[in-house]
Amino acid sequence: MTAPLPIINIKAQANHHAIFLLLVGFILLLLTLLVSQYYWQPFRLVLIFVLLVALVVIITGLAKYLQPQFSYHITPEKLKYQHIYGHWQLTWQQIQAINPIREVCGLTPINLTYIGIRLVNLETLAQQISPRLANRLIHEQQPLLKFSFVQKLLSLEQIQLNFTPFILQSGLQISGPIAAFLHHCDSLHSALGYHLYLPETSMDRELNDFHQLLKQCHNASQYYNNESTH
Repeated sequence: MTAPLPIINIKAQANHHAIFLLLVGFILLLLTLLVSQYYWQPFRLVLIFVLLVALVVIITGLAKYLQPQFSYHITPEKLKYQHIYGHWQLTWQQIQAINPIREVCGLTPINLTYIGIRLVNLETLAQQISPRLANRLIHEQQPLLKFSFVQKLLSLEQIQLNFTPFILQSGLQISGPIAAFLHHCDSLHSALGYHLYLPETSMDRELNDFHQLLKQCHNASQYYNNESTH
């Protein structure tokens, strides 16, 4: 009898040092306010600058702190991506391929800082993703569209926001921000070969190491599913 696959939680790089930044920011703010009571006139410009720095550090730390605790939740059945704006999850059977994004410019290979996921179809993703997250991912993945345009993999029309209804293979018609995201996924699939793109900043390890982890989980899930059918 084979042992069950473990459940793996991945913490994003974006979460790192949140408490540290908050503490540094608040300490810097308090010290600046204390000093300003005695030296405001001679050092006014310097103190204003330090106050602004403290506020920026606090805001950065707060933004990191408010991120989900884990960016990925990996189980034997599914892969779940968690974002501050929402989440999506897919069973391993809905995933066709997982690979780092590599392109060739002339004779020079280019490694983009994303892992691509090719889906069997967009049905499940369309039904799960929220309009808020769909809209956010379109903006976060603009560098991929610009790269595809520069490399002449997409036309100018294909990289524009497209809010026309998206018709799934089942015949279901999707509209609004989710439709725009599905058009976005379709364009990137035609250019780079994948529908979803996992940024390196959402991982707790090197991109290639995370790719190997996902590949192992994907392969293991197929093995366990085959075992369970016999």
